Amino acid sequence: MGAAGDRMKRIQLENRTDLKSEIPLSTPYVIFIDPSSLCNFRCKFCMNSKIKKPEIMDFALYRRIIDDLNEFDKPVKTIRLYGFGEPLMNKKFPEMVSYAKKSKCVLAVDTTTNGYLLWKDLNKRIIDSGIDRINISIEGVNSKQYKDFTGRNIDFDELVSNISHLHSIKGKTTIFIKADGDYLSEEDKQKFYKIFTPISDGCDLEHTANCWYDMDIPDVNKSVGIYGQPLCRVDTCPYIFYSMMVQASGAVSVCFLDWNKKMILGNMNKSSLKNIWDSDLFNKFRLNMLWGIKNNICKSCQQLISGMPVNLDPYKTEILRRIKK
Repeated sequence: MGAAGDRMKRIQLENRTDLKSEIPLSTPYVIFIDPSSLCNFRCKFCMNSKIKKPEIMDFALYRRIIDDLNEFDKPVKTIRLYGFGEPLMNKKFPEMVSYAKKSKCVLAVDTTTNGYLLWKDLNKRIIDSGIDRINISIEGVNSKQYKDFTGRNIDFDELVSNISHLHSIKGKTTIFIKADGDYLSEEDKQKFYKIFTPISDGCDLEHTANCWYDMDIPDVNKSVGIYGQPLCRVDTCPYIFYSMMVQASGAVSVCFLDWNKKMILGNMNKSSLKNIWDSDLFNKFRLNMLWGIKNNICKSCQQLISGMPVNLDPYKTEILRRIKK
């Protein structure tokens, strides 16, 4: 493991596609699919406790989503099986990964989990499913910190043991482990790296950012972005040009942060993914973004300051011209 600046990050920083030259996309790069908006933790920074009716995605609905990918003219680069809850609370999670991988319509499948349910029998099923990457969010370096932060009594040593087992059988799967460094002492940060570096392909400390709208998170770091990068605001949201979000209910949102369903484009129970991706409603949203017309949620989005988004601002006129063609 190199210096802190050389550590693996949760996002890909090198060899990124030149998005500005690719817009408009006939096929999204990324589709977020939420297996479960139900969660077994109540973390301090998370909006999950505000979700009034958490849901588990029905497997028949999920199959229809993946089957719909055949309508696009090329494979989707990444399916992200996570959203507003704990994805492993969907008992069909390994089957969801396997179905997507076998479809030939997806190049990679990943997930982000709190790791609590990574018991040894489930570990094998997940690895056998062919998942490409598993991000694990760690919420402390001992059981007391977990109780304080998540409201859940856990055996921290057992959690570490289960993650170690997952890493030992991982095959070609990448295991990445992250924690919020803003809530850890310097001693705890060193302990985090000591524990998790040997049982992962990469681990790193990230920073708090208030990216969930309608949430007031205390003590938010205001000096650096999520990944330790300098803060930098962009006005043009890049995500709406290459990704979309399917919630556990089947509702399709323009934004992967839309936990309160305020930016819904359609529903998978009534339409297809391609129809929604190409819809007048979605295209109007994109055009409005390029024209600088934003709703109140987008105007105050902290992801565009802290999340290291692609800067499309200098190319808005060029992109508009291409879209109109």
